[in-house]
Amino acid sequence: MKVLSLVGARPQIIKEAVLHEAFKVRGVQEVLVHSGQHYDYNMSDVFFEVLNIREPDHNLNVGSGKHGEMTGKIMIEFEKIVEKERPDMIVVYGDTNTTLAGAIVGAKLKIPVAHVEAGVRQHPKDMPEEINRVLTDHVSKLLFCPSQLAVENLKKEGITDGVHFVGDVMYDLYRKMEKHFKYDCLESLNLRENEYIVLTLHRDFNVDRKEILEKILSALAKVAEKFKVVFPIHPRTRNRVKEFSLQDHLKNMIVVEPLDYLNLMGLVKKCHKVITDSGGLQKEAYFAGKRAIVLMPDTGWRELVEVGWNKLASADELLDLILEDEEVPYPANLYGDGDSAERIVEIIASFRS
Repeated sequence: MKVLSLVGARPQIIKEAVLHEAFKVRGVQEVLVHSGQHYDYNMSDVFFEVLNIREPDHNLNVGSGKHGEMTGKIMIEFEKIVEKERPDMIVVYGDTNTTLAGAIVGAKLKIPVAHVEAGVRQHPKDMPEEINRVLTDHVSKLLFCPSQLAVENLKKEGITDGVHFVGDVMYDLYRKMEKHFKYDCLESLNLRENEYIVLTLHRDFNVDRKEILEKILSALAKVAEKFKVVFPIHPRTRNRVKEFSLQDHLKNMIVVEPLDYLNLMGLVKKCHKVITDSGGLQKEAYFAGKRAIVLMPDTGWRELVEVGWNKLASADELLDLILEDEEVPYPANLYGDGDSAERIVEIIASFRS
């Protein structure tokens, strides 16, 4: 069996690498295609070292552009590769323009499409990622859901055939990387376990308007009076803080440069709570057994909110939620058992159209 995996952004590269090992074990031939949507292969990166991430077999070199332009270019170039390789299945990941382009090409050429991370839904419905997710799911033959809620989301849209709850490939990654986590920051920043908050903040709707960013940072400054707040600051956020002259709000926080995955996960694993507007970190906090306050009006990982583990919050609620000492039982196995790659490959290998 031959599968064609199409990636175009860093998270997709990492998910594919986790699956690649399972494909090799199962004896499935996998051809890797990179769209070039975000070409950031950095061979010194820790993921590349630990996961043995390989160079793609084909690079479409599409680059950036407007949504329609980018999607169209990827479709044109990817179709040529598909016709040359003649795969039995096309695998796409996540919610980018690359994802949608690959799914449309597969559907048009009558080649089964498998969507890894299917069924994730989030408001607002008109954001590009949400459009990509919904359209990809509606043309895919195999839909690999990271949670039971994702399965229910698809059911509400009338999609039940080929739907599988397999767990989250990112949990596979977390377990694989856990033994490599680094804890040097705790000593260098004089931190004690369970006595500090990890903060990340970078979304445009939180940082690009002065009145909103000021309100958030003012609330965070009050949190910093009660707990040490470690803030690996995103370049976008640092620039806005300077532009809006909001530096005083940071004076009681421990502001550091952005951290790589291993150091950030080390900090998260030993922290009290996480405050974030990152889609990935709110879920990684759960993997680490830590609760997160999510500075977003909605999240693609609603199951964490529905069980009461994570909380969606505005700036006005931050301090109260940090001080809240309500005991919430850990909701285990929301994203499977860390064997989703094997389960995905097993289903793909046995698929008959």
